[in-house]
Amino acid sequence: MIRKIINANVYLSHKVDSILPESYQIEGYSDFSNKVLEKYITKNSTIYDVGGGKQPHVASDLKKKLSLSVIGLDINENELRQAPKDSYDRAIAADITEYKGQGDADLVICKALLEHVQDTRKAIISLASIIKKEGKILIFVPSRNAIFARLNLIIPEALKKKILFSIFPQTTYAQGFKAYYDRCTPKTMRKIVKDCGLEVLEFKPYFKSGYFSFFFPFHLLWRIYVVCFRLLAGDNAAETFTMVIGKK
Repeated sequence: MIRKIINANVYLSHKVDSILPESYQIEGYSDFSNKVLEKYITKNSTIYDVGGGKQPHVASDLKKKLSLSVIGLDINENELRQAPKDSYDRAIAADITEYKGQGDADLVICKALLEHVQDTRKAIISLASIIKKEGKILIFVPSRNAIFARLNLIIPEALKKKILFSIFPQTTYAQGFKAYYDRCTPKTMRKIVKDCGLEVLEFKPYFKSGYFSFFFPFHLLWRIYVVCFRLLAGDNAAETFTMVIGKK
């Protein structure tokens, strides 16, 4: 019964989303996976998948098709071991805020990781050390300005996981890591990139997330809030965002 009620609320929430302008209907996580990665992954590239762990961001069939060399870098060695066979040509267990790269990557993929590190600036510096001079860093980040992020920061960790996993059981396998959202906003991230001597080559803000879809009244109020917040703050009101970063 409870699951039916949740599904009904999700249905109504999606209906509201469908009548909003297109820019409010693009879900960032999927857009990053299906469009951004597709644009920047090229044949014979050396790619570092940072934070992918047991769920690599480059599919094995694509890796084989394009003759890619994929290195998995994650703080948790056990996560790397759980990745599907042949996902990584090499696995490195290291903290991205402390890692020093060799400047050998054509591309670095960093998806939904930076919100989990305590020092985003140190992480960006480490990511930059991995790429070649002409290389690129692709990051996808949930914004600290989003309501779900603010709630994430104040709700006790154990309670937060219990709520998340009961409402969205499909997240049990891949989510639930502690988040800090250190300077994870479009404005502050741009400043970090500039201060590190890098440049933003492409930026995509997203104004949709599904955290409140399970309760339609809250979802509706949140949607109204996001539209109003965007009118005041522009791209800094994004729920999540993508940045493509390169060296100057």
